[in-house]
Amino acid sequence: MSAAPQVPLVALRGLTVAYGDDALALSAIDLDIRAGERLALIGESGSGKSTLALAVAGLLPASAKSAGTIVWGGAPPLGGRDIGFVFQNPAGSLDPVMAVGRQVAEVARTHLGLSWTDALARARDLFGRVGLPDPDTLVHAYPHQLSGGQKQRVTIAAAIAARPKLLIADEATSALDTIVQAEIVALIRRLVAEDGMTLLFVSHDIALAAELADRIAVLRNGKLLELGSTRQVIGRPQDPYTQSLVVAHISLDSPPLFAATTDIPVNG
Repeated sequence: MSAAPQVPLVALRGLTVAYGDDALALSAIDLDIRAGERLALIGESGSGKSTLALAVAGLLPASAKSAGTIVWGGAPPLGGRDIGFVFQNPAGSLDPVMAVGRQVAEVARTHLGLSWTDALARARDLFGRVGLPDPDTLVHAYPHQLSGGQKQRVTIAAAIAARPKLLIADEATSALDTIVQAEIVALIRRLVAEDGMTLLFVSHDIALAAELADRIAVLRNGKLLELGSTRQVIGRPQDPYTQSLVVAHISLDSPPLFAATTDIPVNG
């Protein structure tokens, strides 16, 4: 007897989003996000990948006009509890006049019903999990006292503080240097595995996506051009745009997976 088809964590059907009278940011997107998977959204600036992430999280601005459906496989999620969101600019995600430990504790207190004592203890534990040094001291630090990489680790701690089912990382490494990028990608991979979260990883960098994702979705001009397993999309991309992205990233510094892609056909 064949296994029953897996019910997606969230299913997008005909998702279309526009901002004002401008061109569509997303055009009739059909996409399933499977429970427990690591799905990467790849595309250049303006491709619609961040708009898609915001739509899934219920964070589209009031000015956005949307059509289509977003259907969750279980009960509708609560933002902040069931969905954790890591933004591109960690400094913009943190309150500059509040200690970072208190900011993470506030998430745990609000969504898990913890006392302040227990919430602060959870913040210290999370700071240790995300690799911040001396958590007992750092919970009392303010954002301006931290490096860019440390700030992003704090925002990741805040994003997972309420034990979400889905973690969305929207260009979470693009503001960091190359070495710190690799550290943050490794951190996200580990946390997702340890907590059994589903990951939606948004990036313009297909090399980072290849390191992290089970599947890759390629967007351009608001349209979904290609979707498949990482090995399929990287090894034998079907769309000319995806082919150009892969070829542009083949180098000695690229992940090992790229070594097998030298026979990729490129139109033009």
